[in-house]
Amino acid sequence: MPRLTRRNFGLALIGSLAAPATLHAQTNPVADLRRTALDLPQLHAILVQRGGDLLLAEAPRGRGLDRAANIKSCSKSLLALILGTTIARGEVPGLTARLADIAPTLIPADATAGAADLTLSDLVTLRAGLQGTSGGNYGAWVGSGNWVAYALRQPRIAPNGGRMIYSTGTTHVLGAALSVATGRSLLDLARDRIGKPLGIDIPNWTRDPQGYHFGGNEMALTPLAMLRVAIAMRDGGRIDGAQALPADWVAASREVQTRSPFSGLGYGLGWFISPSGWILARGFGGQIIAAHPDRALAVAITSDPTQPARSEGYFGTLMRLLDGPILALA
Repeated sequence: MPRLTRRNFGLALIGSLAAPATLHAQTNPVADLRRTALDLPQLHAILVQRGGDLLLAEAPRGRGLDRAANIKSCSKSLLALILGTTIARGEVPGLTARLADIAPTLIPADATAGAADLTLSDLVTLRAGLQGTSGGNYGAWVGSGNWVAYALRQPRIAPNGGRMIYSTGTTHVLGAALSVATGRSLLDLARDRIGKPLGIDIPNWTRDPQGYHFGGNEMALTPLAMLRVAIAMRDGGRIDGAQALPADWVAASREVQTRSPFSGLGYGLGWFISPSGWILARGFGGQIIAAHPDRALAVAITSDPTQPARSEGYFGTLMRLLDGPILALA
């Protein structure tokens, strides 16, 4: 499978941006999008593809298009894709399988009541009902001696399968459970189930004190690799003419299961869903993998990972970019 390189993308970009001689640059919607995007001081890289045509590939800041960047909580969406492959292969029974059924050794003796009954569906849709370990609770959680046990000991604030409670501890439990159920590290699963079929590299990343790879944070991908994920999500799991991801899982990922209390976006199987039809992976600081199947659009955005990107702030700006000039390219 041919590798995507900055040079290849640059050549494609030159061709795709070539406008008729009679058309001024200021009337070119891609050129307008480029100016708007590059004016965003937090933005590091942006790639936009329509169908098979790369329309925009720019990296005004950061590590460039072909060096790995921390995708933060976009990792949660990739973890969800790994879950889909384990179900497709029969390694776990399905979304209704309980934590007690597939990874009982992860459950501490003093776990919160109901933790053993959490299903894979509860975990991947962030509806574990336990107090979150993100935000202000994040430091204490990652400073603990056992991240899985700590997450499963959190106070119950909603029933299993109830409202969405954003918590990286929840997805970390899911990642560890998949490791136990398959007998393979999350790194091995990510490389075998996502990296190999999509033709992208997935570097090693952070592990917890027990050796489980971080489930839902700290993964790294190049912007070019992020775009490959977006294309697969856009095209029903297909890329380069081959079925890289389970088609039924990709389709199910687009169905709203719950809703974010912060952004109001719908949330499916590890992916946000916007009212305008975008399927989104979202990470702290403004990391985005986005697909719009109906408009044949795929987008990858990386941003300064040290700066916040709230729904009413920079992330809101990126959503307006997606819903405005990018959607208008279709």
